[in-house]
Amino acid sequence: MRVAVLKGGSSLERQVSLRSGARIAEALRANGHDVTEVDVDQGLVQRLEEIRPDAVFIALHGRGGEDGTVQELMEILGLPFTGCGVLSSIQCMDKAVTKLVLQKHGVPTPRFVTFNETAFRNLGAADSLATIEGDLGFPVVVKPARQGSALGIKFAASQDELPGALVSAFSYDDRVLIEQFIKGREIAVSVLDGEPLPPVEAVPIGGDFYDFESRYEIGKTEYVCPAELPDDVAARLADLAVQTYGLLGCHGFARVDFMVPEQGEPQVLEVNSIPGLTRTSLMPMAAEAAGVAFEELAERLLATANTRKSYPLNVS
Repeated sequence: MRVAVLKGGSSLERQVSLRSGARIAEALRANGHDVTEVDVDQGLVQRLEEIRPDAVFIALHGRGGEDGTVQELMEILGLPFTGCGVLSSIQCMDKAVTKLVLQKHGVPTPRFVTFNETAFRNLGAADSLATIEGDLGFPVVVKPARQGSALGIKFAASQDELPGALVSAFSYDDRVLIEQFIKGREIAVSVLDGEPLPPVEAVPIGGDFYDFESRYEIGKTEYVCPAELPDDVAARLADLAVQTYGLLGCHGFARVDFMVPEQGEPQVLEVNSIPGLTRTSLMPMAAEAAGVAFEELAERLLATANTRKSYPLNVS
């Protein structure tokens, strides 16, 4: 099969995407495919017209790759592509939208409020911050609504720390999320073609936050896979991951991130519609624990490009 692997791009997660794309391309070549790696830029359409691929493997992370932009373009061009469709990509990329969908269907997720920059500049939203303590309590987690890989995330232990955390988050996105802090274990459950993979626990070394550096630098984090969990908790995580995958219309693969407190329900934090595929990424780790080697994983992911229901204008 002639495959174009899209990687790189211009998002803040470019370097991670280059690594994901290179690893996928290597695996697909080992499987006998004719693979062209494409570092995405303004010449993307022309390159795809030259390659004329049978399928497109999207290994882009962040804006332009996970937010429906490139997916929309693939549908216009009528090219089968891996991963979620347009609507699902948009929903998963925006943490606030994700959480609204989950809340509507009763899936546990931390309480939150969301603001955009216009509300702060023009509508006096800053004057409402005093109500956050009553609604959410402190500490809270402040996140850019549409960024991945923990970029721009800050903790605010008190009302005094909240403005600085908001300024940091607004430097990454014009919409931010202020979320109830849940103390617990960070667990990720990847879903491959509708089926859950073993849970992975990420334990940052020398810190208490699984940030961008911890995620992608070897030696910064310890991983436990499968995570050591009671059977009922592991089963609940698997059920919630598959339910979340379905509610958000995911296709092919995705990763659902949880916070698991000592007491009470696991809480869904976010959904990654194109999980990392590097050597420190959680989905390949989970697949290996399930007996799926990386070359087989790459092949199964590629196969999902041809199982979407219709082209073009598919938003399922």
